[in-house]
Amino acid sequence: MTPGRPTHFGRIHAPDEAWLSGNPPEPILEPDLPIIDTHHHLWDRDGHRYFLQDFLADMATGHHVVATVFLECHSMYRATGAEAMRPVGETEFVVGQAAMSASALYGSTRVAAGIVGFADLTLGDRVEPVLEVHVRAGGGRFRGVRHSAAWDASPVIGNSAVADGPHLYRRPDFRTGLARLTKLGLSLDAWVFHPQLADVVELARACPDARIVVGHVGGVLGYGPYAGRQKDVFAAWKAQIVELARCPNVVMKLGGMMMRLAAYDYRTQPKPPTSTELAALWGPYIRTCIEQFGADRCLFESNFPVDKMGIGWAALWNALKRVAADGSPAEKLAMFSGTARRVYRLD
Repeated sequence: MTPGRPTHFGRIHAPDEAWLSGNPPEPILEPDLPIIDTHHHLWDRDGHRYFLQDFLADMATGHHVVATVFLECHSMYRATGAEAMRPVGETEFVVGQAAMSASALYGSTRVAAGIVGFADLTLGDRVEPVLEVHVRAGGGRFRGVRHSAAWDASPVIGNSAVADGPHLYRRPDFRTGLARLTKLGLSLDAWVFHPQLADVVELARACPDARIVVGHVGGVLGYGPYAGRQKDVFAAWKAQIVELARCPNVVMKLGGMMMRLAAYDYRTQPKPPTSTELAALWGPYIRTCIEQFGADRCLFESNFPVDKMGIGWAALWNALKRVAADGSPAEKLAMFSGTARRVYRLD
C-alpha cells in the first residue's frame, strides 16, 4: 500500500499484509473470553483468495474463537442451472470448508458452524424450494438468508448488488418471500445504510414473527455526501436505532464499519490504527447499540476479510473488547458468544 493514495471507501480490495504489520503486536485482552464471530466471508474474488486456512491464520493470534458464522458474499455460485438456484453453490462450498474445520485437524474453532446464504426473497412464494435446497445442502448448518437492501442515490457510495432502489424491504414480493423464510424457521440478515433504517423498523413491525439480524451497526455512512457531517449523521442514525431497538424481533451486529463509516482513512495512513484508536472511533456507535438493545440482543462480528483492509485480527478484537470493557462478565459473555449461540442456533 502506498500512503497518500485516495481511499475508495465502499469498495473492497485485498488487504496489504506488509502495511498491517506496521504496528507492534498487541497483548491479547481477556484471552479466555469465548468468541463467536458472527460475520465473516470465505471467497476467491478478483485474485484475492480467502479460504479456511487463510481465515485460521488470521485467527491464530490469541483470541479464544470457539465458532463462527459465514455470511453470503456471492462466492462459488453454481455456473449452470436455474438462476434462482445458483447461490446454493455458495452453501455447498462453505459446507466443504466447514467439514474441514469440523475434522479438528485445523484446530478447535468450528468455522462456519452457521451459514447465512443468499436467496432472492423477491421471488415471493417461489423462493421456498430454493430455501429448501439450501437447507439440505447445508447439512444442518444453514441458518438464514442475507438479502441486502443497501442503496444510496450517490454513485460514490457503492450499493449492494441486489438492491436496485431505495425501498427493497417495502416490496410486497420481498415480504412474501420473507414469510416463506420465517415459516422454515430461518432468519433474515438485513443490510442497509443508515438513511434506510426506517425501512427495517417498518419491516420488523409488519413481520413480527420474522427474526431479523441487522448488520454492521446499521450501516452508518461517513463518506461521499455524508463526509464532514458526523454530528448530523450520528443524530439521524441514533434516532432510528432507538426505534429499531423497540422491535423485539431485531438483534444488532456490532462491528463491520471499516469501509462505510470511513472514520479511519486506511488507504492514506502509514499504518493501521491501534485497538485503542479504533475503539475511540467506533465506540460511540457500538455503545449506543448496547445501551438500546442490551447485551442479549447484541452480537460482535469481524467482517473479515473486508475489515482486514484497515486492521489486523488481534487489534480488531482488542478494540471490540475495549468498547465493551464496562460490561459485566455476564454481559460480555452474551455479546461475544451467548447471543450468537441463541440467535444462530449453534449447539
